[in-house]
Amino acid sequence: MSSQNRKVLEVLDGKTVTPPPIWLMRQAGRYLPEYRETRLQAGSFLDLCYNPELAAEVTLQPIRRYGFDAAILFSDILVIPDALKRNVRFTEGHGPQMDPIDEDGIGQLKPDHVADHLEPVIETVRRLRRDLPNETTLLGFCGAPWTVATYMIAGHGTPDQAPARLFAYRHPEAFGRLLDFLADVSADYLVAQIDAGADAVQIFDSWAGVLGEAEFQKYAVVPVRRMIQSVKARRPAAKIIAFAKGAGILLKDYRQATGADAIGLDWSVPLRFAVELQKDGPVQGNLDPMRVVAGGVALREGIDAVLQALGHGPLIFNLGHGITPQADPAHVTDLVNQVRSFG
Repeated sequence: MSSQNRKVLEVLDGKTVTPPPIWLMRQAGRYLPEYRETRLQAGSFLDLCYNPELAAEVTLQPIRRYGFDAAILFSDILVIPDALKRNVRFTEGHGPQMDPIDEDGIGQLKPDHVADHLEPVIETVRRLRRDLPNETTLLGFCGAPWTVATYMIAGHGTPDQAPARLFAYRHPEAFGRLLDFLADVSADYLVAQIDAGADAVQIFDSWAGVLGEAEFQKYAVVPVRRMIQSVKARRPAAKIIAFAKGAGILLKDYRQATGADAIGLDWSVPLRFAVELQKDGPVQGNLDPMRVVAGGVALREGIDAVLQALGHGPLIFNLGHGITPQADPAHVTDLVNQVRSFG
């Protein structure tokens, strides 16, 4: 199947496309009534992630409704620790939880059965590439080693991921082994998604912003570079977006240091800095998700600011983080229409 006219891929090749292609992080999610209906059919959240029929359905729902230029696989970054038998569960009001891992547990981690456990996710990718419009880019994804490790160490999310930071200081060798292990199994997972039909993949480092400068280099840059080198050694044509949320000025060298084709920008990245980052290659972002909740003038002004600053270079228009459940679907229609009228 030809990938020509997939606008997101053109931008990932470094081209400027006008108007820029658009997709939204968490575009298949709780703000859509059709998602909530399908979610009820699935049972638990993880059951939905591992049901290829229903996971493909919720991935396709925002494409049918808005015609986004990319569909991102419906799954979760914590399917990796789930595949590693960490007893991952999602409880309403408490977020993800799992059995915390310690030094001994890190030493006992094995990659056996990870691929088998994740096969339903890979089947979802196959179904999506078959069922998506030809012009729609299919994105796979996984969590970055640092972010996944923070949940594995604490057993849950925390405001500043202090348990993982403390563990890394106290047990640097064990923590380094954990990051290397996660980098390797995650790279295998991304290769499997690419082989199943993903056009490009995104690495989510949602907790990069809690790291100091030296720690960012060790825990956010080095493992992601290891992943990208591993994927590109096996699939040289692979296109990879790296999203280090909250990294701020540390994004200056992030693209070059990791080998990512594009970098995602959260809404706190100043547009004047984003312009500088775009001189080195494609960027993705970075509208504040709260503007989509607000709608009206706040939404229009935010979209216009991003387009005026970044729309004349290689840009994939997106939010600076995931769309929230409070967002009005009608506001998303307004967003798409405004972006598509640029130029």
